[in-house]
Amino acid sequence: MKTLFQKILDREIPTKLAHEDELCIAIHDINPQAPVHVLVIPKKPIVRVAEATAADQALLGHLLLTAAALAKKLGVAESGYRIVINNGRDGGETVPHLHVHLLGQRPLGWPPG
Repeated sequence: MKTLFQKILDREIPTKLAHEDELCIAIHDINPQAPVHVLVIPKKPIVRVAEATAADQALLGHLLLTAAALAKKLGVAESGYRIVINNGRDGGETVPHLHVHLLGQRPLGWPPG
């Protein structure tokens, strides 16, 4: 069964694209938790970060660098932003396909949740 993100990657579900390259896409979240809330999703299906392997190291770095570049592009690099990767039910994971949340343009409290 395809995940929501796999359906988006396969263009079965329309989305507002923020970025695409050979390794990932970035989409605007449909339920944003901040004025800027973008999801950076690898095209390679990895269920969650805990299931990534050493072979995924370059891809994981690419996702973080893509999020940082998007922060600049979307105007939140100067004021600050948060990058989040949820892992497992208690970690807030709702879609079993690794993705990076980029949140910004509002103060983000600590601790989260």
